[in-house]
Amino acid sequence: MELTNKTIGEFLEYWAEKSPDREYLVYSDRNFRLTWSEFNKRVNDMAAGFLAIGVNKGDHIGIWATNAPDWLTIFYASAKIGAVLVTVNTNYKLHETEFLLNDADIHTLCITEGVFDGSYIDMVYKMLPELKENPRGELNSSRFSTIRNVVYIGQEKHRGMYNSAELLLLGKNTGYEKLNAVKNTVSCRDIVNMQYTSGTTGFPKGVMLTHHNIVNNGLFTGDGMKFTENDKLCCCVPLFHCFGIVLATMSCLTHGSTQVMVERFDPLTVLASVSRERCTVLYGVPTMFIAELEHPMFDMFDVSSLRTGIMAGALCPIELMKKVTEKLHITHITSVYGLTESSPGMTHSTLEDPFEARCTTVGKNYPHTEVKIFNPETGEECAVGEQGEMCCRGYLVMKGYYKNPEATATVIDKDNWLHSGDLGVKDENGYYRITGRIKDIIIRGGENIYPREIEEYLYKLPQIKDVQVVAAPNEKYGEVPSAFIILKEGETLTEEDVKDFCRGQIARYKIPPHVFFVKEYPLTGSGKIRKYILKEMAAELLSKKITN
Repeated sequence: MELTNKTIGEFLEYWAEKSPDREYLVYSDRNFRLTWSEFNKRVNDMAAGFLAIGVNKGDHIGIWATNAPDWLTIFYASAKIGAVLVTVNTNYKLHETEFLLNDADIHTLCITEGVFDGSYIDMVYKMLPELKENPRGELNSSRFSTIRNVVYIGQEKHRGMYNSAELLLLGKNTGYEKLNAVKNTVSCRDIVNMQYTSGTTGFPKGVMLTHHNIVNNGLFTGDGMKFTENDKLCCCVPLFHCFGIVLATMSCLTHGSTQVMVERFDPLTVLASVSRERCTVLYGVPTMFIAELEHPMFDMFDVSSLRTGIMAGALCPIELMKKVTEKLHITHITSVYGLTESSPGMTHSTLEDPFEARCTTVGKNYPHTEVKIFNPETGEECAVGEQGEMCCRGYLVMKGYYKNPEATATVIDKDNWLHSGDLGVKDENGYYRITGRIKDIIIRGGENIYPREIEEYLYKLPQIKDVQVVAAPNEKYGEVPSAFIILKEGETLTEEDVKDFCRGQIARYKIPPHVFFVKEYPLTGSGKIRKYILKEMAAELLSKKITN
């Protein structure tokens, strides 16, 4: 397995020439289908359209959208012109999106309607009231100095915004002369995607990923699952995350496989898509697989075409892996371990690995990837069976955090090892197991939640003296955030007051479903808060609540 130096655009053009009439992109629920050549033409039109409205190489295109049909058109178009696609979590609300728009220096923002509990259109007008006054393409925001365009993904017209249909038409009429000139300057070492991930500092950081990072990670992921041009991958995970854009999209791109998309996760749509399209591959986090298996109409669908898939994003219970193998016919279910900063796959269990290894470990290191476990205190490499920090080195390590060399230096050491913050062990057969975390992170059904970010937001409540957020056990999601609050003298707050303060401002999955008011925190001898004790307290308090 060799590393490739092809860019995303070059891979797309390769398949458009080699397999022009083979389907690449399918939305089964609306019978929307594009072959490789049709999709490449659409991408070229969109790319020329972006150039026509002033997007240049190196500019940042934000995409705040569900898995709409033109999500991937925009991604590939930005890759062809050397722009950077900045993905925005679909669960983000006003407070989070305002930070990202500013920090990421967004030039053009592409949006869909929104999700069920928030309109992106309304939030964009709130952030950019000038849209209703300035001519299109001449946006001059008083708050966001770099933004020039907003594009609505769809046919509808909104004041001050272009729509994607207009961009496609504009590109088609403009021609490809400028596009051909700029795409020849794009290198595999250029940044193509930026994803925001939080950290212990509390504020999200833009992870800069190159063509070389994500194309090769997708290539080796697909190789490990023996992808071919005949495979059809049902992708129901969000494209804004590495799971969707790399492990799914880049695996299909590098192997010429068909990508069957689901716009918003719905177990019925997934089952129907798999059955109708005869999908061979299915991805998801554990909660998605559970929803599919437990759907009352499950037996109505023929899913026998499935052969492999990835279950990742949270701890994968062995019993669930067995059910997926037996009932969904995914005889070779695999798992991937990694983080956004590692593009994301660091280790992967493959089709060759025994079932037990695929159930109880996160596999072995990817090709061309060094993985080592280091003692966090001494910096020495751990022996087999000894717990330490999971670290990796190689092509997959991000270029760095955007405009944040200090934060970059805290996770990539002088020897170019990327430190994950996760604890693991390596067994005598070379398999890795994740055993815990160094960094303070909560994983709720596949979504990473960083307590400091929630704490920073809750500190805005004037009644709060101190707040600590920790993980609480949850049967459905594995764990959820819970807040321990110390109030200022004489102040009062209720659990609902805290939740109301969060609604519409931070993503729904970050809002603590459990709020506990305490007089003090358990401390170490040096005065540091013992968060692991708070986690134990949360579990105990919830247990009593359920019992009562």
